[in-house]
Amino acid sequence: MIEDAYVRSVDAYVIYIMHTASYAFAKQFCAGKVVLDLGCGSGYGAARIAEHAEKVHGVDVDGAAVAFAQQRYSRDNVSFSRIEGGRVLPFADASFDVVLSFQVIEHVWDDGGYLREAQRVLKPGGVVVVVTPDRKHRLLPGQRPWNRWHVREYSRAQLEHKVGQYFAIAASLKMGAAWDVAGVEIRRYRKTKWLTLPFTLPILPEMLRRRGLDFLHSLRTRPGKVGADKRIPVAQFGFDESAMLIGEEPPNPLNLVIVGRKVDGAEA
Repeated sequence: MIEDAYVRSVDAYVIYIMHTASYAFAKQFCAGKVVLDLGCGSGYGAARIAEHAEKVHGVDVDGAAVAFAQQRYSRDNVSFSRIEGGRVLPFADASFDVVLSFQVIEHVWDDGGYLREAQRVLKPGGVVVVVTPDRKHRLLPGQRPWNRWHVREYSRAQLEHKVGQYFAIAASLKMGAAWDVAGVEIRRYRKTKWLTLPFTLPILPEMLRRRGLDFLHSLRTRPGKVGADKRIPVAQFGFDESAMLIGEEPPNPLNLVIVGRKVDGAEA
C-alpha cells in the first residue's frame, strides 16, 4: 500500500504504525550494514533504514509498488527492484549483513524456501528479522486466514519452529500496545473472524476460501462508500509508532517478532 493511503482511517493508521515500528526496531541491527528489505512494498521503510545503513536494497513482487519506491525513495545508498515470487533471489550468496522480512512470510506458499533464500544471501553471522501477524487474536483455533492474501498465520511456537530450521533464534518477541491503540485492531479481528468464518473453515478448499473472501471484499469496497478518500491529519489520531511496544510479553499482542542469526558454516 502507498504510504499516504494509511491516513484515511484509524484502522489503516494502526496498521501503518505497526509497519513503521518494525523498521524502528530493526535500526539497531542495520547501522553501517548492507541490508535487504525482502518485501519492501512502496519503500518508505527501506528509506528509513537507509538513514542508518551503509546500503539498502528493497525488493518486492508488486511492480507498481516498486515503481513508486524507485521514483520517491531511490538515493545513493537505497535502491529497489521487482522480483518474481517463488524464485531464487537475484543476489549472490552472502551478499547482505541483514535481511528484513516484515509482513511477508504469511503470503508465501513455500515458507521454507523463502527462509532458505534469506539464509543463502546472508553473510555468516548475519541477522534476519521476521515480523508477521500473531494469530492469537486474529483467528479462532484451526481457522484459516480471513485476509484473502494470507496463506497461513502463525502462533509463536509455529514461527519459532519454522525460522529455527534455518537460523539460530536470538530473540522471540511480540509487538503490542495499550488497549486504546491495540483495541482498534483487536476489535476489527473479532468482528472479521466471525463474519468470514463460513469461508475460512479448515475443511474448505482453497479455491472456495478465496472466492468467498473476494466476494466479501467486493462488498466492503464497493464504489461510493462515504469517506473512503478523505485524508485525516495524523495529529488527529493522537498517537504514533512509539505506542507500539516490542518485548517478550507486551500488552495486547498483534505481531510476532523473531530475530535470528545465520550460524557460521550454515549452508549458503
